[in-house]
Amino acid sequence: MTQVNIGFDESTRKSVASALNNTLADTYQLYMKTHAYHWNVTGPQFHSLHVMFEAQYREMWAALDEIAERVRALGVFAPSSGKALSDLTVIDNADATPPSATVMIERLLEGHETLVRRAREGIGTAEEAGDAASADLLTARIQIHEKTAWMLRAMVQ
Repeated sequence: MTQVNIGFDESTRKSVASALNNTLADTYQLYMKTHAYHWNVTGPQFHSLHVMFEAQYREMWAALDEIAERVRALGVFAPSSGKALSDLTVIDNADATPPSATVMIERLLEGHETLVRRAREGIGTAEEAGDAASADLLTARIQIHEKTAWMLRAMVQ
C-alpha cells in the first residue's frame, strides 16, 4: 500500500481509527440487537415496535459502512470478523431468549446511550488530533443516537 499522506502521522491516524473502530463495533452490536428485537417483538405494541426497530436497524446498517470507510481513509483496517467486533464493543449481546417488549425498549435505550458516550470519547480523540472529518462523523452519529434514545425513553416513562 502506498504511504498515506493526509496530514496526520501514523500514530495519530491509528489513534483516531481505534476510536472509530470502537464506535463501529458498538454500532454493529446495537444493529444486531435491534434486528433481533425486530424479529422477535410480541405484544400489543408489536406493529409499531416492529416498524420502529426496522427503521433503526436500517439506519445503523448504513452507518456501519460510513464509519468503516472513514477508518480505511485513515489508512487503517476496520475489524473484519464478528469476533474482532465483539472484542471491541461494550454493548451487551442480544438476549438468548427474547425479553418483553418493554425490556427490549429499555435495553435498546441503554445501548444507544452507551454508544453516545463512547462516540463522545472518540470525538475527543479526533479533535485532539485535529481530525475534523472524523469528529464531524462522530458528531452526526451522536445526534442520531441521542434522538433515538429520547424516543425510546419516552416510550418507557
